[in-house]
Amino acid sequence: MASLMEKVGVLIKANLHSMVDSALRQNSVAVIDQYIRQIEDNLEDLEDATATIGGQVKSVKRRLTDHRKKAGDLDTNIDLFLGEGKETLAIAAQSKLNSTKRLLAEYEQQLELLTSEHQKLMDAKLKLEAKLTTTKQEREELQALLDLARSKEISVRAIRSLDDLVGAGDTDVSRIAEGIRSRLDRATAEMEMVAGRLDKQMDEVLERHEIEIQLGERRTRLGLAD
Repeated sequence: MASLMEKVGVLIKANLHSMVDSALRQNSVAVIDQYIRQIEDNLEDLEDATATIGGQVKSVKRRLTDHRKKAGDLDTNIDLFLGEGKETLAIAAQSKLNSTKRLLAEYEQQLELLTSEHQKLMDAKLKLEAKLTTTKQEREELQALLDLARSKEISVRAIRSLDDLVGAGDTDVSRIAEGIRSRLDRATAEMEMVAGRLDKQMDEVLERHEIEIQLGERRTRLGLAD
């Protein structure tokens, strides 16, 4: 369980901005896709672990209920045995009651630990799901940006070819080249707009991470940390 939580913690704290930079340098979203697969795999393991611990919590609660009833019955029987002068039965019942109370204490401690672990898994699951959603959004924006860049490269190659033809003085070709230059300018403007939105989203992610660190420090100062 500790290993799983460590993996999830690493994924949650991963620097998405750095991965986006790497993807841009490689001109590919492969690094983002690999990260998404890691999140999805660990999210599946996390869901299994959460379900398992949740089942154990229910089982311990049921045992607690059964043994509390048993303890109550034994306590009532002891009074009856003593009232009827059945000392031997009273002693036996008291011995069973003592054992039952010790078992109850163990179950209560176990329930507390399991409940705490289950809550940690639930919290980690919610954070990892949020990270997955954010990463997929960044992936879409990045893919759009790369597509625009490839289109621009194709346009640049086409314009260079047309420039050679324009040098021969062909006015028709010159008009075609000018039209392509206009399309290139538009594609460049769209690419800058998309890049602006991407930078804004990454800034928001980094700002949210900084806020979480500040809140963690405040919880520690207030004695509210786990």
